[in-house]
Amino acid sequence: MTTLIATTAQVFDQAWVSGQARVSGQARVSGQAQVFDQAWVSGSAIIRGDGRVSKPGDYLIVGPAISSGHVDETIGVRVNCGCFTGTVEEFRQAIEATHAESAQHLAQYRAFATLIEAHFGALAT
Repeated sequence: MTTLIATTAQVFDQAWVSGQARVSGQARVSGQAQVFDQAWVSGSAIIRGDGRVSKPGDYLIVGPAISSGHVDETIGVRVNCGCFTGTVEEFRQAIEATHAESAQHLAQYRAFATLIEAHFGALAT
């Protein structure tokens, strides 16, 4: 597979993209940053300075929170995560049931729920 750089994405300064890495959308890679191997940098992501991304596990996108939660006129804050969609409380119930066997995954999803609640405040409850 060839490295893909979409027309609106930007790679500049001494930054480089190589291997099967992809940079697309409005993403920007600058400074001495490196995007390589099987990394995908997209949306409005910014990798700069001496940042290095080589695989999905190298990064976590937080915010704008619209990608994982948004205000729904009917239910208040709606959480969208994978195939789940519902209220924050329903999200908490689902993660407890789905990830009961993995303490690491459960802790991570609990933190996501807490972050969504903190971002949206009273609307999330």
